[in-house]
Amino acid sequence: MTTVGGWFHALTPAPPEGLRVRLSTLLQPFAHLPAQQVPEACLNAGERLLDELLASGSTSRATALDLLAVDALVTYAFQSAADEPALLDVRAARALARIAALPGSLGA
Repeated sequence: MTTVGGWFHALTPAPPEGLRVRLSTLLQPFAHLPAQQVPEACLNAGERLLDELLASGSTSRATALDLLAVDALVTYAFQSAADEPALLDVRAARALARIAALPGSLGA
């Protein structure tokens, strides 16, 4: 579990199969990074996907899995970040600012 990929594959309970496959794909570019970078990797992957969804205007049932994936990635980012509680406020503020700045978000 020394990498982001190892951390993800060791999650218990594991996400449901369809979501697990989607999350694995989204985290693939970050899988080689050290496990200490899980919070940033999850936020980066979630932000990329949310940006794509907002840009496309996709709100149909076809995007439900992707919306669940964004939610799961942000949840996992903060689950992992809880290991460093002193940084939690800073991480939360930075994540909120990044998400609000996405084109198409209510904050942009």
